[in-house]
Amino acid sequence: MIRFVHPEYLYLLALVPVLGLFFFFVVRMRKKAIGRFGNPAILERLSESASRRKRLWRSVLFLLALASLVVGLANPQIGTRLEEVKQEGVDLFLALDVSLSMKAEDIKPSRLEKAKFEIRNLIAKLGGDRVGLIVFAGDAYTQFPLTTDYSAANLFLDVVDVDVVPVPGTNIGAAIGRAVDSFDFKEQTTKVIVIITDGESTEGDAFDAAEEAAKKGTLLYTIGLGSPTGSPIPVYGSSGQQVDFKRDRMGNVVVSKLDEVSLEKIAAVGGGKYFRGTNAQDELDEIYKAINTLQKKEFGVKQFTDYEDRFQFFLAAALVLLVLEVILSEKKIRWLAQWNPLRRGQEVRV
Repeated sequence: MIRFVHPEYLYLLALVPVLGLFFFFVVRMRKKAIGRFGNPAILERLSESASRRKRLWRSVLFLLALASLVVGLANPQIGTRLEEVKQEGVDLFLALDVSLSMKAEDIKPSRLEKAKFEIRNLIAKLGGDRVGLIVFAGDAYTQFPLTTDYSAANLFLDVVDVDVVPVPGTNIGAAIGRAVDSFDFKEQTTKVIVIITDGESTEGDAFDAAEEAAKKGTLLYTIGLGSPTGSPIPVYGSSGQQVDFKRDRMGNVVVSKLDEVSLEKIAAVGGGKYFRGTNAQDELDEIYKAINTLQKKEFGVKQFTDYEDRFQFFLAAALVLLVLEVILSEKKIRWLAQWNPLRRGQEVRV
């Protein structure tokens, strides 16, 4: 199996036929110029030592060197063997609250940024477990499905903000339902949902959704971010400076409070545990330790192809061809020219 690390460089191969046509027209123009200069037979006699074939071969060597150089830059790789790796772990869905209340700063730098920081740390520790992300506010959406591509997971996590879900509110039940629907229950893997929120559920029935998930054998953990006493939600201007706090229709400052009672009940129904979010502790790390104690089951076999670089051979060929093009003289080899049968009868007597 062959692949190119930088296939975009292969477009440069179009230069080979273009330069070939250029050399062809240069030769024709040269012949016409010689014809205008004087008697072609006499000029041919005077330039008898020059070899047209060698001039042609120099052009061919240069074009071949250019083609080899381009292929080398594209870095061809050859797959030498297939390696099968068994995958085992748990299926973990993180349900992240992205409602406006997650902008409150009772946890620094904000509830949402603290949650994203913990998720990044968790992803860095995973090894074989499949992880997915659900973002929710008034509705729930899959930010990325279950995957073991942790680099891609981090990229999708980076763009998460309070505006990724257009429906306002906090619908924890929708997040649980979305995660449950995304699991493949035909695979006998341990399934876990971690809900990261301030707990102020304003939409749907989270407890019914938690019970349905528990009936299917899904474990539920909850992390509450914020303080029970509440915190205002800052509003920032275009310059990045705070201009006010979020206010309701009556003009009163909105205070977002952590609803620990609801989150504890959801975790209890789901057979998991509730964790209170703080500035110092990494709650997802505690959950990860608990997940590691669960029985991990095999969910597939992944094949890896081991590729080896082959660019060095093409670069070496390009170098050799260029050296040959430089050292190749355009003069005829006298002893070889004497044995040329086409040379007989072509002498011009002056």
